Parts: sequence; structure tokens; C-alpha cells
Amino acid sequence: MNPTIAGDLTAFRAETHAWLDENCPQSQRAPVKNGFEDIFAGGRNPHFHNEDQKVWFERMRDKGWTAPTWPKAYGGGGLSPQENKVLEEEMAKLGCRKPLWSFGLMMLGPALLHYGSEEQKQKYIREIVNGEIWWSQGYSEPGSGSDLASLKTSAVDMGDHYVVNGQKVWTSYADKSDMIFCLVRTDQEAPKHSGISFLLIDMRWEGVSTRPIKLISGKSPFCETFFDNVKVPKENIVGEVNQGWSIAKNLLTHERTSIGSLFSNIFPIHEFAKEKVGLESGKLADPVLRTEVARLMIDSLGLKYAIEQTIDEAKAGQQPGAKSSYFKYTGSELNKTRNELMVALAGYEGLHWGEDIKEGKIARDMCRTKGNSIEGGTSEIQLNVIAKRVLGLPTFKG
Repeated sequence: MNPTIAGDLTAFRAETHAWLDENCPQSQRAPVKNGFEDIFAGGRNPHFHNEDQKVWFERMRDKGWTAPTWPKAYGGGGLSPQENKVLEEEMAKLGCRKPLWSFGLMMLGPALLHYGSEEQKQKYIREIVNGEIWWSQGYSEPGSGSDLASLKTSAVDMGDHYVVNGQKVWTSYADKSDMIFCLVRTDQEAPKHSGISFLLIDMRWEGVSTRPIKLISGKSPFCETFFDNVKVPKENIVGEVNQGWSIAKNLLTHERTSIGSLFSNIFPIHEFAKEKVGLESGKLADPVLRTEVARLMIDSLGLKYAIEQTIDEAKAGQQPGAKSSYFKYTGSELNKTRNELMVALAGYEGLHWGEDIKEGKIARDMCRTKGNSIEGGTSEIQLNVIAKRVLGLPTFKG
């Protein structure tokens, strides 16, 4: 590394550590335990779980560190990939939580930075950085399954606006969100991948409604979203009309990498195993479970390092591309394995079925992981992508 850059990073690390230590409240230096029930997701009607969470978010927002590498011109931090890596390392040392979690940060923002107009970047990127809009995703539809491009929701050109009709499904937190980014069909006659556009729709507009979907896990992050003659201004199209499929694919790479990242965390399952199974000569008493726990932790560590490398590459301008399918597939399988192993470690307590007691939560969480193989593109889709675009295998013609 260039000595000057190394010296600058040394100074930046010291300044960053001092700032984080001074500004991150102690309560925000602990892992998130209950997903969206414990994090700040932003929105027009923001809900902070406590004052410390609000203080931490506002301080990070003011530095642009809710999106550290995004351009300062849109409210981001403008950090280089090397500086961002230092920031992440120092946050990890102190145990600092991310101040904001949102689909805007994980999925829409990167797509807008690439495809959006200058007006869209100035408006929406800044709102995402500031946590002002809660976004949901309108991709999946009833009847389309994994064949996403067969979508039916239509946007008819009415001259100065579009009229949208149709239905989306598995729209996470749509009942709480302020806006939704959607794939809509703007050319009924074009080949299915060529007649799709990428549209931004305000959930407050007349004709938009949602209905929650209850899952076996007892939680209901998913919704159905309906569009009934919704009038959408033309400036809400992102990119070129009928070219939305390219944006969709770009966004999916970020979504799949994000999903894989969620499941690559090194959950301390060895501690849970010691609590439930006990030790013998300093080792987990059950040799079979000991092997399974070790294999899971090694595989999780491998996935974590692979994703970290790809994230660094992305920040240097290299897109993850088809590798995101590997992360999504592997992360989903590891999460299922992790939760099935926890049920096994818990013994008969793992068969309890409730929402409030720990053992009941284990069983429900295990059931929820089955959906990981479907959401964000099924495992079969990911394996097809890996076979064709990563391994270069020929298409099977039976």
C-alpha cells in the first residue's frame, strides 16, 4: 500500500474510533436480537425503540455514514472503499449497530445510483440516506412464481402519466412502507423480458391497498399489494421505458448478496450447544453434534469471508453479478442447517410451539427458514444461474 495512503488511513482510523466511541450510546453497542422489532427502518412516520437509537441514527446520518460510500452530493459519506473498511472494522470493535436498515439502502439505492436520472438521485437517494422513506419491493406476482418476467401488472401510457393495475405478492412490510419499487408491463406485445419497466409508486396514492399474509412462523412481514387504476407520473419511471429488466437483474444481485450476508453471521451456536449438551474433557459431549457444529461454523466463516471480499470489490466498482446467486443459495442452506441443528441441540424443548418462550421460538424460527429457499429467487433458480453464468455449463436439452 502507498505509504501516504497508509498513513492517512492510520489517522482516519484513530479519528473514526474516537468519534464512534464518543457518539455511539452504550445501548447501541449490542447485536440486534429481534430483527425489525429491534432496528430502525426509517419512514415518514419513524418509530424509534428508544432515545439512544434516535440519537445514534441522527449522528450517523449527519455524517453521511448511513450510506458511507455513496456520493456526498446525495447525502452519503463519500468514503473510499479503504476508508469504509476502516469504519466497519472500528464499528465492529466497539460493537456498534448499523443505525439504519432499509431496502432503500440494500437494494433500491445502488440501482438508482446506476440507472436513475439526476432528479431521481437528488430526491430519492437523499431520502434513503436520511431514512425518510420506507421502501418495499414489488417484484413477485401470483401465477408468475420464479418466472419473474411473466409478470402481468400493467402500466398503460395515458400521455402524461401511467395507469397501473395488477397485484404483487410477498411484498415485505408493504403495510408499513411509504413507497414501493415495482416491475410493471408497459408493452403487452413485446417479448416478456423486453416490455417491462421499473416504476416508483407512492403507497398513499388512490388505488393502492395491502393485505398482510400470516406465516407458520407466527410473524407476518409479507403482504399482498393491489393496484386499482393507480395514476403514476411518468417521471417515476427509472431508466428507459421497456428496459426495466436490466434494472431488475442489477437490483437482484444486491438483494441476493444482502440475503446471503444476513445468513453468513457467525452465530455462536457452540455456546448454545455447550448449554444444552454439556462438555466432556473440554469438548462438546456428543461427538456427532460436535462435528455438525464445527462444520456449520467453518462453512459460515467461509461464506462470510467470500461476501466481504465481494463487497470490497463492489465498492471498488466491480458488480457481484452472478456470484450473488452463490451467496443467496449458500446462505439460505446454512440458515436452514443452523436452525435444524438448534432444534436438535434443544432436545424435546425444541419441539415446543409458542411465540413468547425461547424454546417455542426455536421451532418457529426453524419453520421460517424453509422460506429462505424461495424468497429472493428459489434455490433452483440460483443453481441454474450458477451452472450457466458462473460455471459455464451447457443448457440441458432432454
